[in-house]
Amino acid sequence: MRSPSFLSRRPPPMLLLLLSPWPVWAQPSTATATSGAPGIPDCPEACACAPGGLVNCSGRSLPAVPEGLSRCVRALLLDHNRLRALPPGAFVGAGTLLRLDLRENGLRWVHARAFWSLGALQQLDLSDNLLEALAPGTFSPLRALRALSLAGNRLARLEPAALGALPLLHALSLQDNELSALAPGLLAGLPSLHALHLRGNPWTCGCALRPLCSWLRRHPRPAPEAETLLCVLPGRQTLSPLTAFPDAAFSHCSQPLAPRDLAVVYVLGPVSFLASLAACLALGCLLTACRARRCTALSRLRRPRDPGPGSPAASAQA
Repeated sequence: MRSPSFLSRRPPPMLLLLLSPWPVWAQPSTATATSGAPGIPDCPEACACAPGGLVNCSGRSLPAVPEGLSRCVRALLLDHNRLRALPPGAFVGAGTLLRLDLRENGLRWVHARAFWSLGALQQLDLSDNLLEALAPGTFSPLRALRALSLAGNRLARLEPAALGALPLLHALSLQDNELSALAPGLLAGLPSLHALHLRGNPWTCGCALRPLCSWLRRHPRPAPEAETLLCVLPGRQTLSPLTAFPDAAFSHCSQPLAPRDLAVVYVLGPVSFLASLAACLALGCLLTACRARRCTALSRLRRPRDPGPGSPAASAQA
């Protein structure tokens, strides 16, 4: 019976380890390769991260924006947390962020410099919070913003200074707030806007609605959506569609001043005030001088004259 050859025998494990061209202990593990995959940023604590720069912090009861945000973050989901306020520089380090979701946080206050580091942001959702006012310049740094949602808040007035000039914004949601009108000049700073959601606000029919009605005529809407935009006539408690007001309906409203007229008012107003003030001061000084001279003349007339040596009064005194 032939004995098996050396090649047919299975070598011992130690011999395989010694003959291996690449040490077993030098090979990377699968777990290490997965955790260091490209596209996954340094994940903040209590958040879940995914390739492509997605950081999901939804529903974690976070009281503040998580620290340690890196420039790899592209989308940050912070909805359904407990962020009551956004301090200055709340998102420092996330300069390449494209999408930010802050829905349903009970948010009451946003500092004017909260978004200053987000120049690349394209989508911002602040809906379903408790915002009552926005400070001037809040959204001014967001020059690349394309969609903004402020729906479901308590905004009674939205100033143009709060939005600033957003040249790329094409979708703005203001529905379900407490707006009765839009401030003049608000829509003028949004040249690319074509989707404006307004339903669910207590619009008041009046001259303040003229810019909004003019914008709606230039951007017609589908019939069902247009019919839900209603305003209340003061004193009548009747509803009227916003699209039913032509420009002639605002003929009784005062026209806004042209820029040239505003310049004249702002220049001549202070100048005329200073001129009138100077005239009053000069007149007061003149009257004071005249009065002083008159008093001096009267005192001279009333002063008794000294009697001469040959006068009877002088003889009597002698």
